[in-house]
Amino acid sequence: MRKPPSSGPQAKVFYRPIEAAIQWAGLSRFERRILGVAKGMNRLPEHPELARWPQLRLNAERIYDALVHFDLPYGKDGITSNDPALLDDPGLTIRHVDLKAWMIRFYPDQRPAFLFDAFERHLHPAISVDAVQALVMDREALKLQLADRVQAWDALYAQFQTLSQEHQARAEREKRSGMPGARSESTYLNIVGGLLTLLLGKSPNGIPYSSFETLESVISALVAHYGDKSGISERTLWAKFSAAKRHLATQDR
Repeated sequence: MRKPPSSGPQAKVFYRPIEAAIQWAGLSRFERRILGVAKGMNRLPEHPELARWPQLRLNAERIYDALVHFDLPYGKDGITSNDPALLDDPGLTIRHVDLKAWMIRFYPDQRPAFLFDAFERHLHPAISVDAVQALVMDREALKLQLADRVQAWDALYAQFQTLSQEHQARAEREKRSGMPGARSESTYLNIVGGLLTLLLGKSPNGIPYSSFETLESVISALVAHYGDKSGISERTLWAKFSAAKRHLATQDR
């Protein structure tokens, strides 16, 4: 997931404190006028023309307070030094990345366009872009795991279907020949019981072999997909599966 750059029309690599306050207050169209009143100072002067923009003064004071208390790195002409002697220097600047990090930490509800792209501005303050990217990665990993489980289930069911067809053909031959087929029945029950154990079991690492957790869910899936086939009914499947599990248990004794 690529993150669009924070590059609004007014974005720069670094800003003077007054410039940052102007952009933060959304007053870029008055920037030249405000800078003309400020006359190179790093703090807004008391001036009647600036009284109409109280948010501008508040933002400027917030930024200057952060500089004084070293909450926001600063320097000169884009080079960070945090030298207190620069606080009154006309060349005082704040880097874009530092200003953005400071705002995320101290004013998480603020998302001015010159620092944050459209995607970031629509995020909840408690949710970061990194968190969204992590969620997307987790989602993709889960999709891969699900695809693997579905593939494993399809393979197991294909085996079951093949064995079932073979058993049905064998049973029909035995029925025609009049043979009781006790050995074939035992083999069939062992195979079915083994497949059920795999479907409902887990690997040595504790990973389920399939998405089925109960015998009832296996029967429900079979009836839903193949209920129109001979022998695929809840009553028959419960009886056959129960018999297979009992038979397999007796073989292990």
